[in-house]
Amino acid sequence: MNPTLYVVLDPAVAAGRDLPTLLDAVIAGGCRMVQLRDKSSPSGRLVPLAERLRARCRAAGVTFIVNDRVDLAVAVEADGVHLGQDDLPARLARPLLRPGMMMGLSTHSVEQARRAQAEGADYIAVGSMFATRTKADFELVGPALLRAVRPEIRVPLVGIGGITPDNVAEVIRAGADGVAVISAVGAAPDPTAASSQFLDAIRRARA
Repeated sequence: MNPTLYVVLDPAVAAGRDLPTLLDAVIAGGCRMVQLRDKSSPSGRLVPLAERLRARCRAAGVTFIVNDRVDLAVAVEADGVHLGQDDLPARLARPLLRPGMMMGLSTHSVEQARRAQAEGADYIAVGSMFATRTKADFELVGPALLRAVRPEIRVPLVGIGGITPDNVAEVIRAGADGVAVISAVGAAPDPTAASSQFLDAIRRARA
């Protein structure tokens, strides 16, 4: 798992591109971790797409995560599942996963991050870092929350929400091991260039 740049593939913000095309573009830009996120389609209809994305990721050595849907993640042999605070609780989800599958959890407070680690999260997403249009009900916590949880959390921390190449350095310097982005790459005119730009900015911030 390399969460340095974690691109969330969502058809709602893919600028009309099909997700396999978008996946190829972000892989070309250096992304090594992606997530399939589709809040509207039923799991059954997503199976062929998820299998295609998983196969492409496997061939490229890219980690493939499914958002929300434990059943779909298990069925297509994804590398893991990502769960939000309103999804199946981690303590119930973990026994359903195949051996070796990872589990990521979204958190919005110090207490949630602590609980996520205690429940066996393999990585923890923290957000929203900045205002975002991708989630109407986002909780703005800012990089300050990353600074607060970093000393207590041993697993990788991923900042999410409203992150752009212009503000990503602030997130990395606050303690994030990587950033998850949706529209900043998926809706970009050139997703390959956008991915490369993020990675360059992250490298500079780490230096």
